Amino acid sequence: MAEDKVRLGIIGLGAEGGMYAKFLDAEMVPNMRIGAICDILPEKKEQADAYGVPFYADYKEMIDSGDVDAVVTTVPHYLHPEMGIYALQQGIHALVEKPVGVYTKQANELIEYAASKPELKFGVFFNQRTNPLYKDLKALMDSGELGKLRHTSWIITTWWRPQPYYAQSEWRATWGGEGGGVLVNQAPHQLDLWQWICGVPKSVFAKVAYGFRRDIEVEDEVNALVDFGDGATGTFITCVHDIDGTDRLEILCDKGKIVVDGSNTVKITRLKEDEEVMSQNMGMDAVAKLFTGQLDRSELMSEETKEYGNVWGAQHCEVMRNFAAAIHGEEELLAPGADGIHGVRLANAIHLSSWTGQEVSIEDFDEDAYLAQLNERISAEGKFETRS
Repeated sequence: MAEDKVRLGIIGLGAEGGMYAKFLDAEMVPNMRIGAICDILPEKKEQADAYGVPFYADYKEMIDSGDVDAVVTTVPHYLHPEMGIYALQQGIHALVEKPVGVYTKQANELIEYAASKPELKFGVFFNQRTNPLYKDLKALMDSGELGKLRHTSWIITTWWRPQPYYAQSEWRATWGGEGGGVLVNQAPHQLDLWQWICGVPKSVFAKVAYGFRRDIEVEDEVNALVDFGDGATGTFITCVHDIDGTDRLEILCDKGKIVVDGSNTVKITRLKEDEEVMSQNMGMDAVAKLFTGQLDRSELMSEETKEYGNVWGAQHCEVMRNFAAAIHGEEELLAPGADGIHGVRLANAIHLSSWTGQEVSIEDFDEDAYLAQLNERISAEGKFETRS
């Protein structure tokens, strides 16, 4: 590159792409600037002109132009893999929006191709990984201080969506246009964070409601039970019909517990010794005192509560800054593109479990079975072509 700032090509100047353009234009990302903008709507050219950058109606022309060093794909989910692959084929770094793909077969095509281009950077836009709260939890769990995982649960129902939301576009909340509902549109960040912090489950059994409280074909409520192996389990609950939603993550380990509320407050309980040792050694007199509030809890555990701020836009800017720094060889990617498979596979496995009524292996996920079931639903809609 002839300059220090990475020239980013924005593919799709909608809500997300428009937000990134504003951040870059305001110089909120010190090592990156807008290189060019691409959108299929010709009226978007006015915004590109206002930013003083070239405008393209075809993403391939923009990638081939020499105006960009990297691209970000703020387009419908199904398009992420093909655009990412084309960029990498042309020697352009690719930052793909979440999810990295709709189904594992297409996501893996992108991931496998990116692996053949180690000189290029391939990232996924998991901006929640830059949240200091979750970075701290990741470090705490990785340290082993709290011992082995026993159980974790995440209730994330803070994205209420009224019926008019789904009427905005014909592709929205369809199998052929979007590839799913709350799991694909709203919950990918949590599906990523959950596995990033707690590990990748071995299997899942799910009860999913399709068009339960909204007039849509795809899922609007999910209840999933996962098996992490070695006796550890987890539950994941999400929906789009709770107007007073909850965001609560709990992680129970052998030597402590983590509780996160609202993604900005965390309470960490650290036991003085392993809970099983405590169970074996505590006499019933001490148990009675504990139950009646007569025992000083500080003899058994310490408690720490921390609140984290949330500066709007800071997480997105940090993803772009980190991506540019990785291109310059200054940092490792916080969210490598290959990590994107975990969220896609878990979402697919949740769907497949609900469709078959069976527990579904994540370790040995049958992506062909999933794609066949997905295509049945796309065909039934009669609006879009099936996928391969």
